Amino acid sequence: MSRQTHYSVLVIGGGQAGLAISYCLKEKGIEHLIFERYQLGHSWRSQRWDSFCLVTPNWQCLLPGFPYKGEDPQGFMPKDAIVAYLEDYAQLFNPPLQEGVNVTRVSLGEWGFGVETSQGDYTADQVVIATGGYHAPKIPPLAQDLPKSILQLHSSQYKNPQSLPEGSVLVIGTGQSGCQIAEDLHLAGKQVHLVTGSAPRSPRRYRGKDVVDWLDLMGYYNIPIDQHPKKETVRHKTNHYLTGRDGGREIDLRRFAQEGMQLYGRLQGFEDNLFYFQDNLKENLDNADAAAASIKKSIDEYLAQHQIQAPTEPPYQSVWSPSESLLTLDYQKANIKSLIWCLGFDTNFNWLEVPVFNAQGEPEHDRGVTGVKGLYFIGLPWLYTWGSGRFSGVAQDARYLADCIAACPLPSPIA
Repeated sequence: MSRQTHYSVLVIGGGQAGLAISYCLKEKGIEHLIFERYQLGHSWRSQRWDSFCLVTPNWQCLLPGFPYKGEDPQGFMPKDAIVAYLEDYAQLFNPPLQEGVNVTRVSLGEWGFGVETSQGDYTADQVVIATGGYHAPKIPPLAQDLPKSILQLHSSQYKNPQSLPEGSVLVIGTGQSGCQIAEDLHLAGKQVHLVTGSAPRSPRRYRGKDVVDWLDLMGYYNIPIDQHPKKETVRHKTNHYLTGRDGGREIDLRRFAQEGMQLYGRLQGFEDNLFYFQDNLKENLDNADAAAASIKKSIDEYLAQHQIQAPTEPPYQSVWSPSESLLTLDYQKANIKSLIWCLGFDTNFNWLEVPVFNAQGEPEHDRGVTGVKGLYFIGLPWLYTWGSGRFSGVAQDARYLADCIAACPLPSPIA
């Protein structure tokens, strides 16, 4: 039997964004097919460490037609539960999902799009790119100069403390992944050396509620990007670090330092067995604290403005401050046996041969709609709101794009 090769819509990527748009397309009776390079839930299943869990409460899991209905709305799903949530979602509406299909090229033709895959060529009237924005692990060229005796991993490869060699661990980066992995290692008794950056931190709970609950009540998660004070630059803003582990808590690097973790400023280089660091540890810690204080202040102002009664809390008290910055680290004396790069990901859309990118290689769009008729993006950070790249906001984006797709006049058939 011959394989169908032309579809009204082809969706590239079968994660939560691809499934969300599929649900909305299916509601409208729009024929489509999803290509997923790996397995459903691959990034959650294979690119997260064992103790990973969401930092947003379960009630924010709001895929279209499938809001969280479990018994712990204020809890934080661990990795396996996230995968199960996606699998249950797929069982709910049976999306036309093709797993294990790698899309190698998308091009613009005279009457539509050409899509080349590992299982053959396809054409489509419209295409939705749902691969997210985290594609290539970010590892600096410096990594090539480090001794072979140090095991190097990206955060997406780290699994647990037991999988690392005996000895100390150097963790580079203090975004969410870096701080959570450093905590994971620290709790397991590993000697951790943590290289800090400019990432802000967030309180977990404040004045009787999870901070996410307050921010939701304040309408922060519904602010469109064009109304955000930082406009499009917010897309490049590092996420605040905190954790959902063990019921959720904030991460205070100062407390880790008090307990024996070694903290450093930003990594500057490596030479003659020495790692070199910038003299900005105090600045990084102070700025992270200032970000947490700013969130608390905005909550205080909202409560006062709306005359909402809530428990008060004493101001944050620093438990540790660096007397001086450690500017070098002798990896041999410190017994560094492994290093984990926690610097995030780069985007890689080199397979998408359609002119929709700016000079930085980032897709240009308005709420996911590009300047090329029939080409859309979904699942990107701040595509429209804070929740666009998360379980909480992707439904709103999917419904909007499904409406755009349904309203877009179809081209003449491809010959």
